[in-house]
Amino acid sequence: MTTEITTPAFPESIVEGELTKWYKREGEFIARDELLADVETEKTTLEIPSPVAGTVAKIVKPEGATVVGLDLIAVVEEGEAPVTEQAEQSSEKPEVTETKDVTAAPSARKLALEQNIDLSTVRGSGRSGMITKGDVEAAIASRTVRVEAKTGRTKAPEPEIDEPSDDTGERVERRVPMTRLRATIANRLVEAQQTAAMLTTFNEADMAPIIRMRKQYQEEFQRTHNGTRLGFMSFFVRASVEALKRFPLVNASIDGSDIVYHGFYDIGVAVSTERGLVVPVVRDADALGLAQIEDQIVEFGQKARDGKLAIEDMQGGTFTISNGGVFGSLMSTPILNPPQTAILGMHKIQERPVVVDGNIEIRPMMYLALSYDHRLIDGSEAVRFLVAIKGMLEDPARILLEL
Repeated sequence: MTTEITTPAFPESIVEGELTKWYKREGEFIARDELLADVETEKTTLEIPSPVAGTVAKIVKPEGATVVGLDLIAVVEEGEAPVTEQAEQSSEKPEVTETKDVTAAPSARKLALEQNIDLSTVRGSGRSGMITKGDVEAAIASRTVRVEAKTGRTKAPEPEIDEPSDDTGERVERRVPMTRLRATIANRLVEAQQTAAMLTTFNEADMAPIIRMRKQYQEEFQRTHNGTRLGFMSFFVRASVEALKRFPLVNASIDGSDIVYHGFYDIGVAVSTERGLVVPVVRDADALGLAQIEDQIVEFGQKARDGKLAIEDMQGGTFTISNGGVFGSLMSTPILNPPQTAILGMHKIQERPVVVDGNIEIRPMMYLALSYDHRLIDGSEAVRFLVAIKGMLEDPARILLEL
């Protein structure tokens, strides 16, 4: 009996994807739920496991092929592993990739399977003890060191890569195609600038109150919330939610000639990865505490770095926050994330002389930027929205009291 393997159904926001990698070749045996292929879409990488055990009878789509939702990519002939392969597997040490008591990220499971690492022996550093890819890499490095110490062997030197010498005068160029994610980012940024009347207003906030609060309560916060660290982003998310309640147009979007007012607060948090910028969404942020927001942001960041963000993690969103300050940006103008009509830009905290009650003091200041669609939001409303956020950051009690 044969089973056809298809790509998953793509949501309306994703038109197509690229089949980037096959983990099995024709004629090879694949176990049930074993990873068969990866498909990269404009938002994330989808892992396609085999729903049955059997032999890969046919690969329909080669690596690099463009695929759509429910596209046939392979055919598996159902059956047990060949006797010779079963014998080989029985002679080897069992590979334990995950048990019910072990929680591991998909990328960690994949790497552990490839390197024959028992996940039950790996200490997880992720949230709630989750094993990350970095934990498995550390276990591999530790195993290598032990083997080398026991055998007296040293690691072979890395092969040298021949590069053009500067004295040859050769000027080298390298042309590579954009990834699907990078191409999508490029198109959406151009679309945002061409379709919206985008303006940016600036202000600055004294971050001393939040810095003092974090310093005073950090240890107790971590003990109370199972190790969750109190960061800056949760304050910005909550301050944004409270400001959005006062200025509903900033939380709205334009659909043709209609204004769509959103009665919920789904806050997108921009995350930078090696593949490009992604924006996972914290749902119903108004109903979450600071610890819950921090947990979600940490989880999204780990998923983004591992390329494991689900499509639903990035769909929707009524307002976005982008933090260029982590890279040292002092001031910038963030670009809208359509169909949203506003985006808040955070920047580097830098000590500067400011006038406080007639005296010059050194304070940790942060420039804030709000880019907005002038078709819907007037300048006065954008300025007052940013002033409201500034007020809550400089007096965090206002966030909790909803003042």
